[in-house]
Amino acid sequence: MTTPQLRRRDFLRLLACTTCLPGLARGAEASLSRKMTIDLVCGNLGVKADLSQAVDLAHQHGFESIGADAVQLAKLSSDQLSTLLAKLKANDLTWGAAGLPVDFRGGDEDFRKGMSELPEQAAALQRAGVTRVGTWIAPGSDRLTYVANFRRHAERLREVAKVLGDHGVRLGLEYVGPKTAWTSSRFPFLHTMAEMRDLIAEIGRENVGLVLDSWHWYTAGETVDDLKGLTAKDVVACDLNDAPRSVPLDQQRDGVRELPCSTGVIDAKGFLSALAAIGYDGPVRAEPFNATLRTMPADAAVATTARAMKRAFAQIG
Repeated sequence: MTTPQLRRRDFLRLLACTTCLPGLARGAEASLSRKMTIDLVCGNLGVKADLSQAVDLAHQHGFESIGADAVQLAKLSSDQLSTLLAKLKANDLTWGAAGLPVDFRGGDEDFRKGMSELPEQAAALQRAGVTRVGTWIAPGSDRLTYVANFRRHAERLREVAKVLGDHGVRLGLEYVGPKTAWTSSRFPFLHTMAEMRDLIAEIGRENVGLVLDSWHWYTAGETVDDLKGLTAKDVVACDLNDAPRSVPLDQQRDGVRELPCSTGVIDAKGFLSALAAIGYDGPVRAEPFNATLRTMPADAAVATTARAMKRAFAQIG
């Protein structure tokens, strides 16, 4: 079945609608009812930018935090880091989360190489004041059964979490919800919040929690009550997306999403309201995997995403 893409004129309509919403000026969007930040991760939008450029784009378009990069930060000299941190502060921005630079999904050699480099990268995150790292868990394997896969993930991520924890960094784990994803492998793996919480419990480190994505929450068939059963400590980072219209739930595909509030298929208000209710205080970023967005110039892509995110946040005050 062909999944519809958001067309350019739909983006322009979104731009027109969001500019009419109240309370979207810089500073006005930071409601007293929430602690979470509207976060910019350029790579999620197909935008190439280093951290300094990301600060400029975030400030220009009214974001409140930016995603970090452990590899980039590890390469900075002390003077370069000081300059970057001063720029971050001057633009009234904070850090969101960084991606995990360790390949824990492949062979032992790649995993061991990543682990040998992680202490230096974790130390770089700590020096910069970054306290959150996130990654996703593949929802299936063609080689490992569920139990074998569960054990390997618990063992490897326990090692990762220890190194990060020694540097004051939390580790967030994201499940992948679409049925089209977890049924595509010989051995399906965890793809729900409940299963991910089982893995987190098995890892047994206090600095491990969830990366929540409204897309996976929706495709996993979960509810606002599932979110309200969490605490702020349980959640490390969040993604906010929408889904294409006229596609049955079980036929939604992970690589075809929409910007928040562009279709209304996913209950952004319920998702964000639940996060605010539990006191979540971390980043919320768009990760739409949208082909039209990726064809736009960098500034236009970031501007469009900013307006979509503010439209979503305006629903919770």
